[in-house]
Amino acid sequence: MIKKELLSPVGNFESLKQAIVNGADAVYLGGKKFGARAFADNFDEEKMMSAIKYCHLYDVKIYVTVNTMIYEKELEECLNYIGFLHKNNVDAIIMQDLGLIKLVRETYPNLEIHASTQMHNHNKEQLKLLEKMGIKRVVLARELSLEEIKNLNTSMEIEAFIHGALCISYSGQCLFSSLLLDRSGNRGSCAGICRLPFKLIKEDIEIQTEGEYLLSPKEFSTLDNFREIMESNIYSLKIEGRMKSPAYVGFITKLYRSLIDNYNEHKELRITEKQRKELALLFNRGFTKGHLFHAQNEELMNVLSSNHQGIEIGEVVEIKKAKIKIKLKEELNQEDGIRFKKEDKGLIVNFLYNEKGLLINSAPKNSICYVDNKIGLKNKGLVLKTIDSKLIKELEQIKMKKIPIDCEVVAKKGHPLEITFKDKENTVTKYGTVVKKAKSKNTEKEIIQEKISSLGNTPFVIKKIKIDMDNDIFIPMSELKNVRRELEIELQEVRENKIPHPFLENKIIPMQQNKIAKCENINLNVLVRNEEQLKICLEEKVHIIYVTNGSLYEKYKHVGNIVLRLPRVQQKFKEYIGENLLVGETGALYKYGEKNKVVTDYFFNVANSKSVSFLTGNKASRVTLSIENKMEDVKEIMQNIENPSSIELYLYGKPEVMILKHCPLRMLVNKDSVCSVCKRKDMYFLKDRNNALYPIITNPEENHLTHIFYYKNIDLIEHLEEYKRIGIKEYRLEFFNEAKEEIKSIICKIRKCQI
Repeated sequence: MIKKELLSPVGNFESLKQAIVNGADAVYLGGKKFGARAFADNFDEEKMMSAIKYCHLYDVKIYVTVNTMIYEKELEECLNYIGFLHKNNVDAIIMQDLGLIKLVRETYPNLEIHASTQMHNHNKEQLKLLEKMGIKRVVLARELSLEEIKNLNTSMEIEAFIHGALCISYSGQCLFSSLLLDRSGNRGSCAGICRLPFKLIKEDIEIQTEGEYLLSPKEFSTLDNFREIMESNIYSLKIEGRMKSPAYVGFITKLYRSLIDNYNEHKELRITEKQRKELALLFNRGFTKGHLFHAQNEELMNVLSSNHQGIEIGEVVEIKKAKIKIKLKEELNQEDGIRFKKEDKGLIVNFLYNEKGLLINSAPKNSICYVDNKIGLKNKGLVLKTIDSKLIKELEQIKMKKIPIDCEVVAKKGHPLEITFKDKENTVTKYGTVVKKAKSKNTEKEIIQEKISSLGNTPFVIKKIKIDMDNDIFIPMSELKNVRRELEIELQEVRENKIPHPFLENKIIPMQQNKIAKCENINLNVLVRNEEQLKICLEEKVHIIYVTNGSLYEKYKHVGNIVLRLPRVQQKFKEYIGENLLVGETGALYKYGEKNKVVTDYFFNVANSKSVSFLTGNKASRVTLSIENKMEDVKEIMQNIENPSSIELYLYGKPEVMILKHCPLRMLVNKDSVCSVCKRKDMYFLKDRNNALYPIITNPEENHLTHIFYYKNIDLIEHLEEYKRIGIKEYRLEFFNEAKEEIKSIICKIRKCQI
């Protein structure tokens, strides 16, 4: 049986200690830059070195996230940072950016790389490409079911999430936060747009829904299906939570550690009601088994609230201007956090009163208590406890973890005192002065054992000690203490400085920057969504026409400039030979690149020349840059690529901001019955608090995947001359529901700009 790895999240040093003392086999954390959780405390270089040593002291692996999209101007700094991590003995780097991975593989061939879930890892062809790239481990998309994971055949280690928050959009495939607030999820700055309220609109009519948090999933938990996890091919069991509290990290690590140990020891896998209550108190939005166990709709989503729910502890029975009267069914303590469900208002209980109005520290369950009405509460209703101060204090009290070691002492007259410490892997020996015959009082074996075993506030504890000594000797107590202290220090240093991968660096010669030549003649490559739009583009003689419909492609591909856009979520791959394809994920690139003409879509998140080089080296004839690039970013890429004509720029269109595995329309409109929404072709939108409308398209041909589009068009046409000056020849237009005259007008506007 292969031993599973329990992988815990770490946002600061307190969380690191909690993870280790509660049984994590490995932790993952980020530095101050280049990590997908920019708003966690994270680790500067000094703290990072301490964290690596601390983990290795306790034989815990440490993986550092460098899993953001990397801009051209950051490549050198990021590569140097990874070199720093490698020199300081990090166990692995978690990465997303294809270009950076290529660069790291060339520069640091001994360094272990894990493919981040941000790479949208969801099919077998992607895994073949990752293996070819020299990736050691793949972190799978959260959308895969356990059955799909079991069918993946790979030499790489498989890592999958088992607990924590879910992204509702396919991993690494969300542009919502970036476009709306300029806070990129691909750059670690996601604003959590999915946790905000939305209204559902059909055509121009609002549809009443039970709640307003239409994109907010519940908290993922596999506690009730954990045996299936342990019997799967998943090697690393990953807990989400780098933004969570140290107490949460410690509790959830300990909870899953106990399940793993119980499984390995053939014991019952049982979660007590107390543990469930404590988990709900620490953080929950309601719990779901997730896509891993086929949760759908109401099993997956909590449309009523996107906040931490806590547990129900009572109800408001009376409200006055100064005080709120609560009838409790659970204990309430001073400094607890509570929320009043009906008005969704919360407070910290700074002062707690009994029925007589006297201040108390604690109100028992089934009692009446009062709290100050400092939030202006007006409506009665249920009371939730969202912070349990006693539980937090209890969880924050952690003891130092002790490392068991063996000790051997040899004390023979005429020979130096010899003491050895051994752990599972290391042996450290130190010598004292020559042992002498006792002149009066002998040094007893019990005294030697006591002094050597007194390891105090060190990480070590002696489990077994063997003493080989003459009976009539004398050893000064200071001698025993000094040798013991030297052994403690050396063994700690040996463990802390463990080298998982010997440092090897190949110096990469920097590329010469190209002189940028202005592009006088440009090509328009247009994506259309129906036959009418296609015919207009044929009339307008655009360079390339991308189509989203397979039958439309088959009907018109004889024209020669028609390209089929493939789905960016694929499990089964059709056979294509000699076709023109626009691919949205690495599996399709790997599958079709050799025998077809392939263009890569903007979903590849390309923001540097190394990514362009990687994709063209894997048979992409043209690379569409990420729409998150600004003008200066594009210019820097163009200065560093070999073939400027291989670049395509998104110039105009309404991009997809999310792709969802589940169908919210089935849940909200069809109420989970057999879905007919797609067949009726009605137009639905999500409306945000600013009344912006985001179109929703569900596709039955893609197993009802849901595509959510931006509320407005990206329009860079007015900057066309600037892009031409930096050498861009190929430009993408994406039409959504534009009619004939609007399409002609847009194309005409661009061509006038060309003159």
